[in-house]
Amino acid sequence: MNDAALDDVPYEAIPLPDRRRFSDAEMAERAAAFFAEMKTRHTIRDFEPTPVPRKVIEDCLLAAGRAPSGANRQPWHFVAVGDPAIKKRIREAAEAEEQAFYSGKAGDDWLAALAPLGTDEEKPFLETAPWLIVIFAERYGVTDDRKIVKNYYINESVGIATGMLITALHQAGLATLTHTPNPMRFLNEICGRPENEKPYMILVAGHAAEGATVPKHAKTKKPLEEIATFR
Repeated sequence: MNDAALDDVPYEAIPLPDRRRFSDAEMAERAAAFFAEMKTRHTIRDFEPTPVPRKVIEDCLLAAGRAPSGANRQPWHFVAVGDPAIKKRIREAAEAEEQAFYSGKAGDDWLAALAPLGTDEEKPFLETAPWLIVIFAERYGVTDDRKIVKNYYINESVGIATGMLITALHQAGLATLTHTPNPMRFLNEICGRPENEKPYMILVAGHAAEGATVPKHAKTKKPLEEIATFR
């Protein structure tokens, strides 16, 4: 559906297609099981090059596309990169930005915060992992007749979709890494995306390598009383 069609659709209520209701015991069991599953999600930097079927990535992207968005604009675009030559270009451009970042652009406070995570300007995972999913946020829509269409709650919408994508990939048995070199405008050129789209994130996806590690610091999570308040 193009952006013009989104503006022309009148409001029409339809019955909820997939109404679900569980008992309190079932809800508790399902919530606990999901929490246990998500505790096994880890951000990694050690990927193996084992191929992952494109269909797996497609279904995970379709799941991400079910995310809610401001005015249902769905202001996201995902570029799934499996071509080794393109991954190499992305790595080279990203490492150039990261070199400047770690050479002082970031500032002492930011670098100190990153120190327990063991990150540096070297990003071999951008080539090793079978898939890079470059996420773009559509700053505004452009109709077929070149009319500019405003989008709403863009960062919130794309952030929710990205979270759903990470969860879908985890459910499929894949590990992920969020990577945000700054600036990222080189991704528009490499991925062939238009000016109205802003690079949001590179999501690295694949199988964890044998012997993969995670920073001990990354396993420190805030307890419920620090992240939630009940009134």
